[in-house]
Amino acid sequence: MSARYGRVLLKLSGEALMGEQQFGIDPGVTQQIAREISEIQSLGIQAAIVIGGGNLFRGLAASAKGMDRATADYMGMLATVINGLALQDALEHAGVPTRVVTAIEMRAVAEPFIRRRAIRHMEKGRIVVFAAGTGNPYFTTDTAAALRAMEMKADVILKGTKVDGIYTADPMLHPEATKFESISYIKVLERGLKVMDATAISLCMDNKLPIVVFNLRTAGNLRRAVLGEAVGTTVTA
Repeated sequence: MSARYGRVLLKLSGEALMGEQQFGIDPGVTQQIAREISEIQSLGIQAAIVIGGGNLFRGLAASAKGMDRATADYMGMLATVINGLALQDALEHAGVPTRVVTAIEMRAVAEPFIRRRAIRHMEKGRIVVFAAGTGNPYFTTDTAAALRAMEMKADVILKGTKVDGIYTADPMLHPEATKFESISYIKVLERGLKVMDATAISLCMDNKLPIVVFNLRTAGNLRRAVLGEAVGTTVTA
């Protein structure tokens, strides 16, 4: 079976690692995600991952309560490093060689981000986990995902979420909401749909990088998305 995409960037929220917990990292869920990733790696697909930190710390929420925004964002970046290390551990238990690469230097735990080295890791069949966002406050991990996808020359961003695509409204709150099979970048921006933030969407639009939003909790969905099957919603021009 031939894959539709040769190199992908998977965007995971920190909440994806929480499972049903209110906080933290659920080892069972993390291992399940690692198995899904190892499946696509066994197809010969080169993959990188950008992970959020919302399960441990939210910079935006902390700044809303009076903390300095830049300080709060740096704390959020450190949370993504913790998640990256947890995911690396799960992937290596699944037999997948993995490198955690950080935008903030901390050589004792991870490699600093060097674009060509990261590409080389992918060419050698290693999964690259990008942590610490862009390394700059005021930018989300969505923007980091769009940026790293461009730098790695990925064919697509696969955004794993709790719902099976993009809806006219939040399907958890509005059961009557209808799902889009595909939607344009401009429509996402105009309607203010919470897919990724506006900076990330604009970056993808400028560089014609498609985004596939799908439910990561359904086993086998990541593999189906990579093979180009109709999973979730595709955002294109």
